[in-house]
Amino acid sequence: MSQPDTTPDSMFASRSVPRHLVRGALGLPMMVAAFVLVPWLGPLALLLVVPAAVLLRGCPTCWALGLAQTCAIRDAAGRPERG
Repeated sequence: MSQPDTTPDSMFASRSVPRHLVRGALGLPMMVAAFVLVPWLGPLALLLVVPAAVLLRGCPTCWALGLAQTCAIRDAAGRPERG
């Protein structure tokens, strides 16, 4: 009888929590700046959304989901297997 797969989904996860937090610390302000700078730079400011989306691997919600996945993977790797 095989055991169920308990590995967390890792579509948005990073290699480590600190790396994921750095991506968020760079991507989130860049995303906000893209919209805040529109009155001064016009639509050109929205080009900041592209690198921000790459850093966040999508939207801020995707980044938060990735943080949860990264933490789950870290916790799963730190616990000994039963059985």
